[in-house]
Amino acid sequence: MNFQPTEMQQQIAQMIRDFGKTHIQPHVMEWDEAQTFPLPLFRHLGELGLMGVLVPGQYKGSGFGYPEYVTVISEIARFCGAIGLSVAAHNSLCTGHILQFGNEEQKQKYLPRLATAEWIGAWGLTEPNTGSDAMNMKCVAKQEGDEWVLNGTKCWITHGRSCDVAVVVARTGEVRDSHGMTAFVVEKGTPGFSGGKKENKLGMRASETAEMIFDNCRLPAANMLGQVGEGFIQSMKVLDGGRISIAALSLGIAKGAYDAALQYAQERHQFDQPIASFQGVSFKLADMATQIAAAELLTMQAADLKQRGQVATKQAAMAKYYASEVAVKVANDAVQIFGGYGYTKDFPVEKYYRDAKLCTIGEGTSEIQKIVIAREAMRG
Repeated sequence: MNFQPTEMQQQIAQMIRDFGKTHIQPHVMEWDEAQTFPLPLFRHLGELGLMGVLVPGQYKGSGFGYPEYVTVISEIARFCGAIGLSVAAHNSLCTGHILQFGNEEQKQKYLPRLATAEWIGAWGLTEPNTGSDAMNMKCVAKQEGDEWVLNGTKCWITHGRSCDVAVVVARTGEVRDSHGMTAFVVEKGTPGFSGGKKENKLGMRASETAEMIFDNCRLPAANMLGQVGEGFIQSMKVLDGGRISIAALSLGIAKGAYDAALQYAQERHQFDQPIASFQGVSFKLADMATQIAAAELLTMQAADLKQRGQVATKQAAMAKYYASEVAVKVANDAVQIFGGYGYTKDFPVEKYYRDAKLCTIGEGTSEIQKIVIAREAMRG
């Protein structure tokens, strides 16, 4: 397997670096402090084709594959994990679900607007009392004639208040029945659909996380994705791609923290020499570089399998688990290398440190990834 960046990946990376230096880097702390979700930025990213990376050209997407997608998310996350998270959630969850399981009419209706960021997407699976226990969901959808009526609440939803369209999974059968849930597309402005509490988070603060509330929200049958009872199975397949997204996000955060630490260690002098010359610091940098390289290989392996249409459940879980834990460790070591300055908001590593932790939680905790990896390993 050759995971050397292709010419296209190199061009994408350079485009994002040029864009990020002008449109993201100068505003990172401003957005973080105010918890601003910068909608105009995402419209601009849509113009660059970065909000419909995997969407075919016929639906106004870029038509790229998973290796290019990993490049997009990781390069954006080097500037800001929060922006990377929102781009990832929009691409892989909402847009990805419709791309994988929507019928042609639904694809024609929603994908062009999502791929260009005319519409911002959200994806609703998690609920206040379910977390990792998705089959215990309480949000229900009941059929009444040609309509479905949704009632319940979703939480921890990226773009839960600002989205223009959401894919929502609701219970249509018995509790804990894997065939008892169904996915629906819900548009902003639908009576009974509203955004709830916006979370005040440790990190990823420029990426909106909020509740979605459904109070007798009526949907036409045409808004169902796939068939009745397929929602949970669809979601697990979507999450395979989502885990590659979080692995790429983690990789970008780790690279950003490492780049900052490496530069600082070469510039900062103590005892008349750069601190990079001290073994205690240089060994940290060596470990960081090695762990990032290993995380990148796992991520690209999962992306390669996904791109070739092969089952990537175990590899995606491995990549997400390892890369997210590496992001936390690398960011922690970066703060240590910066010393007291690393604990201040005048230097970039404290934000990487705060942002990284979510990667071990969102789209399946590290503990859930271990369950998935072990289960897949035992299957042979």
